[in-house]
Amino acid sequence: MVDMLSPGDIDVALDLGNLDLTSRDEMIDELTNRDGIILDIVNGHIRENLEDELVQEALKTGVDLRHYSQEIEKELAAVEAASITDYIGESKKIAQLHQEMKQCDSILETMEQMLGTFQQDLGSISTEIQTLQEKSLEMSVKLGNRKELKTKLSTFLDSIVVSPKLVETLVNTSVVEQPFMDALHELDKKLQFAEAEQHTLASNDVSDVLDKLKTKAVIKIRFYILEKVQEYKKPMSNYQVLQETLLKFKYYYEFLVIHSPTTAAEIKIEYVDTVSKVYFSYFKTYQSRLIKLEYEEVPTKVDVMGAEDESKRSIQLSMFSTSKSIRSRSTVFTLGNRDDLINNQLEWPVIIPVHSADKKFPYEAIFRSVQFSLIDNVCAEYGFLVHFFKVRGEKAQILFTNVMERTLSLLIKSVESYMEKCYDCIGIMFCAHITMHYHELMKKRGFGALVGFHNQLLQILWPRFTFVLSQNIHSIRETDPGKLSELDTRPHFITRRFGEFYSAIHTLNDKFPNDQTVRSMSLLQVEVENVILRMAAEFHGRQDQLVFLINNYDLMLSVMQCRTTDTSKEVLSIQELLNKRINEYVDEVLLPHFGGMISFVKDNEKKLETAGPNGAGIKVNEGYINQIVRGFNQDHKKSIDTINSDVMRRFTNFNNGTVILQSALTKMIQYYSRFHKILSQPPFKTLPCRMDMINVHHVMVEVKKYKNQF
Repeated sequence: MVDMLSPGDIDVALDLGNLDLTSRDEMIDELTNRDGIILDIVNGHIRENLEDELVQEALKTGVDLRHYSQEIEKELAAVEAASITDYIGESKKIAQLHQEMKQCDSILETMEQMLGTFQQDLGSISTEIQTLQEKSLEMSVKLGNRKELKTKLSTFLDSIVVSPKLVETLVNTSVVEQPFMDALHELDKKLQFAEAEQHTLASNDVSDVLDKLKTKAVIKIRFYILEKVQEYKKPMSNYQVLQETLLKFKYYYEFLVIHSPTTAAEIKIEYVDTVSKVYFSYFKTYQSRLIKLEYEEVPTKVDVMGAEDESKRSIQLSMFSTSKSIRSRSTVFTLGNRDDLINNQLEWPVIIPVHSADKKFPYEAIFRSVQFSLIDNVCAEYGFLVHFFKVRGEKAQILFTNVMERTLSLLIKSVESYMEKCYDCIGIMFCAHITMHYHELMKKRGFGALVGFHNQLLQILWPRFTFVLSQNIHSIRETDPGKLSELDTRPHFITRRFGEFYSAIHTLNDKFPNDQTVRSMSLLQVEVENVILRMAAEFHGRQDQLVFLINNYDLMLSVMQCRTTDTSKEVLSIQELLNKRINEYVDEVLLPHFGGMISFVKDNEKKLETAGPNGAGIKVNEGYINQIVRGFNQDHKKSIDTINSDVMRRFTNFNNGTVILQSALTKMIQYYSRFHKILSQPPFKTLPCRMDMINVHHVMVEVKKYKNQF
């Protein structure tokens, strides 16, 4: 069935609206657009009708659509008539249905009224719920405020109320018991809280009770601390144990500082005064007892390097001497095993006078013991002051100075007094190095309170060391070889003393180098070398002079090399002097036996260097040369024996004598070889005596056999 356009559709499609007829072209365009729209609508209806199933079936069967449309209209009319008949037949049921629907409308209306009422009730309930929520929120806020108030009030009451237990503990419990300590902490909190809340009535109510408890606690603490301080004065008290006990209750002093500054100041003053006296008394007694253990024989002003031993002085001279000296001055300048003190014993336990009553010690051991005891006590005391009195930095230094000032002054004066009469150079240097070692030890411990004290000690020790050393230098400079009791070619006692002394000072100076010490020792060495030369001048023969010099240089070198390196400046200087004198002595010892050959070699070597071809201008003394050759052939073995016995007799050091002998024999061979060489050149090469000369190699073999004996 094809749907046709209705008049309405056409009206809609042809609704041209308000057209502007002034423009013909525009009107034509507008109508053209409208026709296109109408055609599109018609085409759309046609497509919809063609898609209908009945239309498609009719088109497929080839039925005439107009005839088919009439049949359909007939069928519709028949169906309509049948429907009317059915409706009339069911009219009663429809009327009944209508009645039922009216009843349903009535019921629904009633229900609508009920639901409306229910909706109104729900609105009232919602309002009530909202009211309840507001009341609940208000009550929650009130509850929170009350809880907060309760907490603050509870805290306030706990902080301000004084319980009977607190009173009982503070009044009746001993201060050494932990409950008293806990109660004191609680009282401290209450006092601070009451002071912060002093504007409240509750604080005013309990202030009187708190003040009484504070007073009671202060009295008990004061009595206890002062009692402990007084225990320092008891004989044989262990100061460190007392300090450890007080440190357990260091809070008591903190309490006093906050709540009774006057009492805290009183305790500090009493502690400083008491402990200062105790340390002063202890070190004064300890030092005086230790000094009694010092060696009875100590160096005096006459025990200098240039002075002779008492055993070498005449009884008559000693009777007129007003100065007492040690029996053997060699020990004054010898280190021995004294360096064990700084190598191994610096941190050994201190000397206990009671346990060491039958022993004797050098002063440096006594000095070490006093200084090490001071370090132990000072470190413990400084730590106690810092932790107990809660002081740091400059305040700690001031408090420490107040405690230890008298003791440190005592020790300074004691050292100063001893050094005024001390002439033990090595001992003084020991004391200086002990001081410097302990200074470094205190730096490692992070403790600088003794820096000034150590500097004062060094300002006493170094000038005294320089003075005593200058006295020794002066004694060497003023030594008159002509007044010495004994003088022979053996090493002089001054030489040995210098070697030992130099080794001792060099060993100590390696620990803490000091430029002034090096300069002073160099000056001393120069003076010793000069006095040895003056002593050597006392001998009439040159050989004796050289033997004396060689023996003394060799002894100095041997002693110095025991404790110094071979490359030290001083050792090299002595070695150079020794070698120079050995070479000179070798020439001197060869001259009596081979003087003619040596002179001939020295003279003719120079002549051959300046002579013309074939030795022109050189005079040949054949008889003199024959005498030299004949004398060497006959006497060289005997001469070697003589030189050997002379060298071994004159030189105290066998090794040194062997070196000198070997040097002499080597030089003898060198001269003989040069003699051979001269005679092999014109104008000497034609001399008949050349045939009688012993072969140089043969002489070398003989000398080598001789050397092998050593």
